[in-house]
Amino acid sequence: MADLKFLELLSKEYPNVLAASAEITNLNALLALPKGTEYFLSDLHGEHGAFIHMLKSASGTIKAKIDEHYGGILGRQDREELASLIYDADAEIRRRKKSEKDFDSWCETAINRLITICKSVSTKYTREKVRGRMPQYLGYAMDELLHADDEENRAHYYHEIIASLIHEGMAELFIREMADLISRLAVDQLHIIGDIFDRGAHPDYIMDYLMGYHDVDFQWGNHDIVWMGAATGNWACIANILRMNISYNNFDMLEVGYGINLRPLASMAENVYANDRCLAFMPHLIDENKYDPVDAKLAAKMHKAIAIIQFKAEGQIIKAHPEYKMENRLLLDKIDWEKGTVNVEGTEYPLRDQNFPTVDPKDPYRLSADEEAVMESLEASILNSEKLQKHIRFLFSHGALYKVCNGNILYHGCIPMEEDGSFSELNLDGKKSYSGKALMDYLDTQVRKSFFTPKECAVPGKPGDLMLYLWEGSDSPLFGKEKMTTFERLFIEDKKSHKEPTRPYYRLRDRREPCEKILREFGLDPSRSKILNGHVPVKMKDGESPIKGGGLLYVIDGGISKAYQKQTGIAGYTFIFNSRFMALAQHKPYTPLQPDGTQVFHSPEMMTVETLPRRMLIIDTDLGKKLRQEVDDLSQLVDAYKRGLLKENYDDRTKKQKVNDYWIRAYRM
Repeated sequence: MADLKFLELLSKEYPNVLAASAEITNLNALLALPKGTEYFLSDLHGEHGAFIHMLKSASGTIKAKIDEHYGGILGRQDREELASLIYDADAEIRRRKKSEKDFDSWCETAINRLITICKSVSTKYTREKVRGRMPQYLGYAMDELLHADDEENRAHYYHEIIASLIHEGMAELFIREMADLISRLAVDQLHIIGDIFDRGAHPDYIMDYLMGYHDVDFQWGNHDIVWMGAATGNWACIANILRMNISYNNFDMLEVGYGINLRPLASMAENVYANDRCLAFMPHLIDENKYDPVDAKLAAKMHKAIAIIQFKAEGQIIKAHPEYKMENRLLLDKIDWEKGTVNVEGTEYPLRDQNFPTVDPKDPYRLSADEEAVMESLEASILNSEKLQKHIRFLFSHGALYKVCNGNILYHGCIPMEEDGSFSELNLDGKKSYSGKALMDYLDTQVRKSFFTPKECAVPGKPGDLMLYLWEGSDSPLFGKEKMTTFERLFIEDKKSHKEPTRPYYRLRDRREPCEKILREFGLDPSRSKILNGHVPVKMKDGESPIKGGGLLYVIDGGISKAYQKQTGIAGYTFIFNSRFMALAQHKPYTPLQPDGTQVFHSPEMMTVETLPRRMLIIDTDLGKKLRQEVDDLSQLVDAYKRGLLKENYDDRTKKQKVNDYWIRAYRM
């Protein structure tokens, strides 16, 4: 018998045998449904347009449904246009308004076709779950049409629903919402395996979208963790996120999206670097700013100003934390000011930029008075940015350093390992070394404490110092490289100095044995489980495969970021795990809406990597374990009622029912 106090609490929700038994019936029925589709993406890097397209298309899953139902009925062009309608309803409706002679007739046809596809993607779910994902005011019409039958008595009724939607001017909205519902039902659970931020123009749009998504989790990436550190007010992390995004011309996101006031930085940069052309700091003009365009020359000066601040702020933290073992990143004090060179780990390189007006050679890591004033202003902006703080808290509440889900492990960077395949040990608090799963759990806990309760954090230092280490430390499971060569890339021409050697993990993961070791470390069975990994782009054009470790590890960072696509030759991988198979989808570069209103969509190349021996049901999943535990708890509650240990209560009418009873009695009186 379970603890009686627990059963007493449970009895408040299920006050009698009938209520508890009915819920047991419901849960047992749910356990017999097919497992929902899990969808895995990584390294979004602010590419909101490509990301939303990938999600709405479910990486080809929806196109497969269209072909299944309309392959012998509609031609290829019509099927492609139906797919386009689901992927981007706004663009397709605009196009049709211009091209269709009878737009109302097109709307009627589109609604009927969308209903067919929506029925197909909703078959795995209960009607209650499908209704829960419908929009508030159109849910009734959608529910009725999705469950329409061939009954002659109701044929006119179903036709009238659609006719009324068109007559009342609701057809366009209905089409948009139905297309969105299809995408929401096609993906039951969404996993983002790190790096939402940086490079691309609008991670803020991505976060806004995901905060309204029905089921999403994050495995933090190094680009996420540095933003999380910045949100604590840590100056080194703040300087890093600003340098990266100024270098990619992302001023709309910084100033308009998150309300970060860059004027003090711009003013200082314009003054200090007035006669400096800052040629090595010119921004990458990948996306244009709509609301806050900044002259490229000023942006270059701002880029240089914040980069120097970054090297100083990082240097202060590195010197304060010898346990980080990052002394090779202290380069400002390695500059020979007379010769105009810098010594990097024993090699002397000429500096291509020798103008350092704010650096004191005697104390190179001290911020100038102007730089301190700029950082105080930036810190205040970030700490008081309601949207940014809300987004970061969402990353905490829905995220972790790693996740074990339905027999697979998901993480962004690596599990630190030595050349011999043993797990690397890391000691950051001077008390105990951690490795493998214990290291990941320890770091996850300390990151949370650094943000929410910094006084309880076991790792010494200011809030955010740990996040800086996880951003670029050589033993960080989120970075996985020997060093981050930002200084070298900006100030040294010789590209040999730019190399960032990877840690042993990235060589070991090509073999099956190390992958098996990782899976066992996290309590998983290598004969059934997989590793889903992001972080390092797959160079498809060089013949690299995303499948590693003899089929145990899948790299799904294929380069959704436009900044990577010259290296990769593709636009990213996604991974799909449904009730029947696991598959990789290889994407081509996303094409946004063109000025003439047209849009080209490239269907991804799907590759099934494993077919399940039998269809996977909810009872076989992590959710199934929870539901079975609930069934067991409810069974014990029923037993307690039957044995007289708890008193049943059948006065379970809702407040609404009681109010109705009052008015009925009043009427009868």
